[in-house]
Amino acid sequence: MAYAKNFMCEGKPGIPPQELRAVIKRALKEDIGRGDITTRATIAGSILIRAEIIAKESFLLCGLEVAAQVFKTVDPGLKFQAGAREGARIPRGKVLAVISGKAASILTAERVALNFLSLLSGVATKTSRFVHKIAPFKTRIADTRKTLAGLRSLQKYAVRVGSGYNHRMCLDEMYLIKDNHLKIMGGYAKLPPVPKGYKVEIEAQDLKEFARALSFKPDIIMLDNMNIPDIKKAVKTRNKLLVNCRSCRTWLEASGGINLGNVKKYAATGVEIISIGELTDSIESVDVSLEVL
Repeated sequence: MAYAKNFMCEGKPGIPPQELRAVIKRALKEDIGRGDITTRATIAGSILIRAEIIAKESFLLCGLEVAAQVFKTVDPGLKFQAGAREGARIPRGKVLAVISGKAASILTAERVALNFLSLLSGVATKTSRFVHKIAPFKTRIADTRKTLAGLRSLQKYAVRVGSGYNHRMCLDEMYLIKDNHLKIMGGYAKLPPVPKGYKVEIEAQDLKEFARALSFKPDIIMLDNMNIPDIKKAVKTRNKLLVNCRSCRTWLEASGGINLGNVKKYAATGVEIISIGELTDSIESVDVSLEVL
């Protein structure tokens, strides 16, 4: 799969270069429009400067290379010297990068570069907090498809930098049969055959539905909005099945209503996965700024 690190495979690649270029071009077109008229009117094209990107708070760094690519896209002649590595914990006041070259180019690229950097660092930082909370357990923190339109690959990359895992990138990656599918199909009795090579996940909202889902021995069962006592019962039932069926490999995923205050309790139930929408849909961007030297 191209987008590990996910539930069932390891690895931690970056963002596909072609996709990154396309996202950056769209963002610059949106921000610049027909041109940076203020900079054109006030800054001579020949003026050269140096500027720093500075952390205004502490956070987990993600997206510095994305920011560098923004500056290079606006002006290939700009020099971008990174002052920190991706995934590093950054203290307030840290100089993240120094950019040198044409002043007009730096000012034109500034906002888009900082937007990406602050957004992705925010996602990575929040993810790392969840991961840290459940450190004693083997449970994996995973994202969902609740991402900003057009920025999914970047946000899911940030989750990986924060030591989280990715759920499916898009609808064609795996079969995930949710409650609305079941309602429309008429229940579990009409589950479709699945082509080889695809993983299958089935959603269950109570123990009765869980028992039905478990009978199909899917790769994953999502325990959606189930309370902790019922999740413990589901884990116990699944574990008994694994003892009696060596070929069974069903993982359990807890989802819904999980936050930093209760995530450790969910991890203690023994589920393999906890998926959390707020990693990418309730974003707390970090504070960074660009200062001309």
